[in-house]
Amino acid sequence: MTGLQPLRKLLKRIHNDERGAVTLETVLIVGAVAIPILIFIINYVMPRIQEQFDDNIGDLDVDADSFSNQQAP
Repeated sequence: MTGLQPLRKLLKRIHNDERGAVTLETVLIVGAVAIPILIFIINYVMPRIQEQFDDNIGDLDVDADSFSNQQAP
């Protein structure tokens, strides 16, 4: 039983140590707020941005083709 005494004392000391608790709580709160925002952005905002980007690239491609056809002799 005496061999477990130092381990028990160490575990009790670690369990009672509250240093860094506020930092951990702050990180958890920030994560709880940030994760739903990121999910919303990835699911709803990014597809709209991608669609707008694809439309503009297509328009640019069409405009470039028409410009090069006008420049040809």
